[in-house]
Parts: sequence; C-alpha cells; structure tokens
Amino acid sequence: MSFPAPTQLPIWRSMLFVPVTVERFVAGAAKRGADAIILDLEDAIPAAEKPRARGLIAAAAPSVAAGGADVIVRVNRPWRALIPDLEAAIMPAVTALMLPKIESADHLRLIAETIDEIEAERGMTPGHTRLIAMLETPGSIFRAESIARAHPRLVGITVGSEDLALAVGMLPEAEGLLFPKQQAIFAARAAGILPLGFLGTVADFNDLDQFRATIERSRRLGFAGASVIHPGQVAILNEGFRPQPAELDHAARLVDAYTKATAAGSGAITFEGRMIDIPVVRRAQALLDRHAAIERRTRA
Repeated sequence: MSFPAPTQLPIWRSMLFVPVTVERFVAGAAKRGADAIILDLEDAIPAAEKPRARGLIAAAAPSVAAGGADVIVRVNRPWRALIPDLEAAIMPAVTALMLPKIESADHLRLIAETIDEIEAERGMTPGHTRLIAMLETPGSIFRAESIARAHPRLVGITVGSEDLALAVGMLPEAEGLLFPKQQAIFAARAAGILPLGFLGTVADFNDLDQFRATIERSRRLGFAGASVIHPGQVAILNEGFRPQPAELDHAARLVDAYTKATAAGSGAITFEGRMIDIPVVRRAQALLDRHAAIERRTRA
C-alpha cells in the first residue's frame, strides 16, 4: 500500500471524549470549541451497548464536526470487538482512530493493514484514516520508540494514565507518571509525530485552577495537546497549548535580530543579554510556526 507524502501534523490542542450513545453529549459537542471530538466506543460504553454504539457513528460524526472539529473514534482493544469497530468507523467523516493498549509496532501494523483493506473496498483515499496509539501497559512504554515509527498512518501517541497505573500497581500521580510520559514525548518527537497528554490523569476534572497549572507544566515538558472528558477543560487546553503573546513577541524579535545578524555575516549574536545560536533560533521559529498553524485552524 502506497501513501501520499507526509502532510503537516494536525493541530489537536484539545480532544474531547464523547460517549457516542449519549445523545445530548453528541448534540452539544460541536459547540464545545475542541479541536477534535473523540467518539468513544471503548471505556464509556458498556459491553451490551457496543453493537448499538457502532451503528451511531455514521450520524454522530458529521454532527460533532459541525463546529470545525476533527472526528476521532476510540475503538476497542480485543480483536473480536476491534474488527466490527473498524468496519463501523472507517469513513471520510472520521479523521483518525485512537487505538487502546497498543503493545508493539507489529500490533499497530496489523491494525493498519486491516484499515488498508477497508479503505480500498470503500474507494477512500489511501492513508485517509490516521492513527493515535495509546500506551497503557508496562511493556509498551519500553517499546515506545518502535511503536512511534511503526506506520505512516500514525500521527500521535499518548499514555493512558489510569490503565498504566493499574497495570503497574501505582496511583496515577505526576511523580509516578513522569517517566512513562517523558518516554512517550521523546519517542514521538524522534518519530516526528505528536506527543499527546499531560502529566496527570484524565479522571480528575474538579479543580480547574490546578488543571491549568498542570497543562502549563505539560507544555513545558513537550506535550502538544491532550484529551479530556469534561467540556469545562477544553478552553484551558486551547489556551495552554498555544504560544502566549509574550512568547510570540520575544520569538519574533529574536528571529528578526538573528536574520539581520546572519545577513551581515555573523553566525551567533547576543540578544537581550544571552548568546543566541541556531538551536535557540529554531525553537523560536517553531513557536511562530505553531502559532500560524493554530491561527489557520481557528479561522477555517
């Protein structure tokens, strides 16, 4: 299966989980301001309801996308549940699938092969359906790098804090999650895909001030966006995972100063009392580029 050349990674600062069987949540999702809506077929859906949930995807996808959000579907892990999930979720209206408990690169490639077949049968553009891998077992953390490079459909990885903590026998607290979360960040950045998540658990949504501080710290660690279960957290994600005005002003002045210096034949300059060289300039330019991409998305 051949794929088109890699495109720019999506802007997913905020990804809101919505159980596809709860009509009022689906109806209101487009108004929440999230960059992506995750229609959930997994944890939010009781086993007896999963067949009905699959049948709701086709109508729910355009509904939740009405405000401009991308549509993601979180599928189930067991193969006998995954296959009917894929049959129900792969369609032009669905941008990506979130894959729970990915164990290895081979595991992800087997799923991608099945997606290849379904897309081809439906006349879809090869590679349309992107993938997000969820690392939720101890072994997957040590295989994060190979998973992140496993397939061109993969655009992001995230650590499932609750499931990983359960498997390890720890509480889903920042101290214990720091190592696996950083493993995921390094693996994602090395592979050129999105590190998604934050240093904490998605289950705690009561203290929004604390959540804001967590997101600020998570962005400094390298995360690009995150998923949440409560709409009240969406605005915090959108703000926390975008460059701030003071950062943008500093970056623009720094890049301008360096550009002028190099035009005059200098390879390094002093800017506001600090030595500035290529890595610093590239970081500033990346900040400006991300801001431009977010602006394009919000105007679309």
